[in-house]
Amino acid sequence: MSALHCVLSIAGIIAYGAGSARATSEYPLTLVADARAKTSTTTVNSQVTIRVDRLMEENRRMRVTDALKYSGYANFLSALRALPAVGTIELATRKVELRYAHEQQDDTGRRLVLVADRPLFFLGGDPRKARAGYELTIVELRFDARGGATGTMAGAARVKPSPDGIVLDDYADVTVQLVVRGDRP
Repeated sequence: MSALHCVLSIAGIIAYGAGSARATSEYPLTLVADARAKTSTTTVNSQVTIRVDRLMEENRRMRVTDALKYSGYANFLSALRALPAVGTIELATRKVELRYAHEQQDDTGRRLVLVADRPLFFLGGDPRKARAGYELTIVELRFDARGGATGTMAGAARVKPSPDGIVLDDYADVTVQLVVRGDRP
């Protein structure tokens, strides 16, 4: 799997002028998810607790969106770090603060994208691979009509703009799959 393995086609991680977000759930929201990363020889299972106190304001979302689009990753990271925390992601004894929380409604339910300005973990990868620049933790959750949720998580990632949207560069060689325990309204 290549390092730049995931082109995000739907605006959301850092949308380039996407439609409006519509909060269909109530906040604060606490989710416990089973996290699983699997290779041909190893499977890693863990539990992740995600707490979203509130969604971010649209003007702040646009500030970080524009920073990435017009000024690149370094300025995006500075703009993101200047924002107040809107929640946390916790794994065992490690915790990172969420700075980005954006929800969108679509045909199949809703999509919640969360970004922390620090890496939560470095999973796998070539031990010679430099960790510098992998400054983000990114979670994407999809909620179905009944409130069940699944998603993915990059514990150490970076992003860059491209003509096709945002390109996610995950430090890990495999994607961490999330399944939220219990249904949500």
